[in-house]
Amino acid sequence: MKYFHLLLLSFLFAACNDQNKTTTSSVNIGAGQMPALAKDASINIHLVYGIGDSIMYTSSANGGATFIAPVLVDTLADLVDFATRGPQIAATKNGVAIIAVNQQGDIFSYTKDQSGKWLKAGKVNDTDTTNKEGFLGLSSDGNNNLFAIWPDLRDNNRNKIYGAQSNDGGQTWNTNKLVYASPDSTVCECCRPSVLMYENHVYVMFRNFLNGNRYLYLIQSDDTGATFGTAQKLGIGSWQLDGCPMDGGSISMDAQNVQTVWRRRDSIFSAIPGKAEQFISVGKGCTVAAKENTTVYAWVKDGKILYKINDSAAQVIGNGNSPVVQVIDEKSFICAWTDNGIIKSRLVSL
Repeated sequence: MKYFHLLLLSFLFAACNDQNKTTTSSVNIGAGQMPALAKDASINIHLVYGIGDSIMYTSSANGGATFIAPVLVDTLADLVDFATRGPQIAATKNGVAIIAVNQQGDIFSYTKDQSGKWLKAGKVNDTDTTNKEGFLGLSSDGNNNLFAIWPDLRDNNRNKIYGAQSNDGGQTWNTNKLVYASPDSTVCECCRPSVLMYENHVYVMFRNFLNGNRYLYLIQSDDTGATFGTAQKLGIGSWQLDGCPMDGGSISMDAQNVQTVWRRRDSIFSAIPGKAEQFISVGKGCTVAAKENTTVYAWVKDGKILYKINDSAAQVIGNGNSPVVQVIDEKSFICAWTDNGIIKSRLVSL
């Protein structure tokens, strides 16, 4: 009997430990929309989202199992936080940075120091009211270097991909830089670009608009964003479209390769730069996160959030839209999304 009790206690203890690592049910974080995720070097998870004109932030110190009560970062009049647009977040060596844009087209930066205090650092775009579309991308190299990107109308009133670098964790921003201008008038006006910093590399993915085709391109910098090379098309197929897909895809990095995921027509594809695309599923609103030998994809199909890990079969994670994912460690990943105006998250075992 004593052995049975010890065995039962051991089982319950193990179950509690497992519950601290992963959960099979979703967690309601708060009312809002358009979540974005970041992970720092200590595997703390940081989440930002919008509700009305409010920029909201929460974090998890246990790998995404639970989150603290959301706090207000700032109230930004006419905050853009809808239709695949919203505040973006990145973890730096000394804190956390957020960028957000208003409907006038100005981008603002916020930083959180190690004491937990949020500060409004200033404006990212050095020419006023140039990001009228309201799309943003933000990435960190894990130290204090950040790179932000957005579609910009300056000079000729046509959308180009612009970027800005911060070397102090988002407190100040360098002179804005033209990353890419389409030779055929404009880049896709209504698809969010993505950015990834990895060591001294900056990768920018965006949907182009060339000869009526709206397919994805990748452009790379090997000097932390000072200069960029030639943009290259992702995948082999094309999408002739007289309209806007409202779907920009996502980018991440595994142990060896840049991993991209994006939509063409009604289908989701993944692609490594320079290689043919691989069909994932029918769907939209796709996102990707990778670490070492693990790549996690998530997307929306028929009002449900689906995910797959590497080449495994797709599984349902919940109802809703606007998913974002982050690989926590070799054991789990987290997905955050919006469901009927509520930000939800779920920790999933790998």
